[in-house]
Amino acid sequence: MKEVIITEEPIALYKLLKFENLTASGGEAKYVISEGMVRVNQKTETRKRKKIFAGDLVEFAGRQFRVQVQGNEK
Repeated sequence: MKEVIITEEPIALYKLLKFENLTASGGEAKYVISEGMVRVNQKTETRKRKKIFAGDLVEFAGRQFRVQVQGNEK
């Protein structure tokens, strides 16, 4: 499982997908979220601006990653 380091929390789910290059754009990120293709902490998430915090587990396109805040790695 990959760890994703962010500098500030929370971060909007769609921004996280975009910044990690899992989608080509913010619009695409919003689309895949609204279509139920993304899971957060093992639950399907359809809110594009869902706030993601350190420790959250995000799953998309067969990939899993855990979010950590810079300087707060667990």
